[in-house]
Amino acid sequence: MISLYNNLPTLDLHGLDRDYARILINDFVKDNYIIKNKKVVIVHGNGSGIIKKTTQETLKKNKLVANYKIDNFNSGMTVVDLKEKVDK
Repeated sequence: MISLYNNLPTLDLHGLDRDYARILINDFVKDNYIIKNKKVVIVHGNGSGIIKKTTQETLKKNKLVANYKIDNFNSGMTVVDLKEKVDK
């Protein structure tokens, strides 16, 4: 399947528990913010929805995230826009 996001940094959370997923999401967002990436992808899958919900909750609380949305063509991944500058 061809994706619009093939060239973007991607974090795959398949097989992780929610606590470890939360840590990896925050680290991934921070690392990509530092290197000035503007958009990243988080693959959480659909499954029971626990990791998908954890992803949404974690991104909502992260001050480096400008916005995020479930991909229109793949509901198992979230596309995240990072802020360019964070107010201190």
